[in-house]
Amino acid sequence: MAELWEPFDEELEKARVAWLYFIGGRTQQEIAQEMNITRLKVNKIIGAVRESGNVKVSVSLPLSDCVELAEAVSARYRLIEAVVVPDLEDFVEQKRVIGEAAGTMASGLIHEHDMGVGVGSGRTLSFAVRTLRARPKPESWVVGLMGGVTRGSGTNTFEVATTFARALAVECHYLAAPIYCANPESRNALLLNDELTDVLARTEIADIGMVSCGPIMEETSLTHIRVVKDHLDAVLKLGAVGEFLGCFLDAQGRPVDHFLNESIIALPPDKLKLKPVSMLVSGGRSKIPIIRAILRAGYVNRLVTNESVARALLQGPR
Repeated sequence: MAELWEPFDEELEKARVAWLYFIGGRTQQEIAQEMNITRLKVNKIIGAVRESGNVKVSVSLPLSDCVELAEAVSARYRLIEAVVVPDLEDFVEQKRVIGEAAGTMASGLIHEHDMGVGVGSGRTLSFAVRTLRARPKPESWVVGLMGGVTRGSGTNTFEVATTFARALAVECHYLAAPIYCANPESRNALLLNDELTDVLARTEIADIGMVSCGPIMEETSLTHIRVVKDHLDAVLKLGAVGEFLGCFLDAQGRPVDHFLNESIIALPPDKLKLKPVSMLVSGGRSKIPIIRAILRAGYVNRLVTNESVARALLQGPR
């Protein structure tokens, strides 16, 4: 299945190089460094674009509008990098394209770091494995950034972490606990387990964090958890617009003042902010409020999303 999307990856790379050179005014060397490709490859792409007649007043490659959106979103939210993929009508196909684009982005970053890859949960992230082409350093590893849910769906953090580890041929570490405890006291009791606290510490030292997010107005795996379902109305009244690493955030990206946010077994959002690579992989119009909140708070330095979300992020106050 991944082979079917190789032309998409090549076209996106071509469009990005062309836009950065002809419109963004970057040098070939700057583009090579930013995109982690050779200067020779940049030169060849520019030559091919010139010969094809795709450069006029603007770059007229099919995905150049997505590249321009990505540059604008990066500038507005001070991101290191963003990738914007075309909108698709099919819900699952949209998640697949976003996830595969994230896998391509991650492949260019994983080999640079030896302190591990932390991954969250969700269907979009599960698709990222299809395009992982990285060969990490032998001492690297994968760690799940969140506790799990009781339903096996292929998108549980345990399952997503396992597929990442297999694709990268490295060992995997799990936060072998529920993502939500009944109360903060239950969480504290669980953290008396040394093995669990060791893995939680590993989530903090991983150089790379790949995460998704979720709205709370829809049926999701998290809103089906009994303790969440019982307190969802209260969380909404406190101004929550969605969840991120299990943490319920308001429109400014601040954790709401509810005990659920003190009962989570997961990497805290503030800790994700400290990582060299922190990537939000999420799309769909229902997620615009929580994606905007995450970017406002600066929890991530990279974003992979779709066109309609990117356009919405550029409208209104930052």
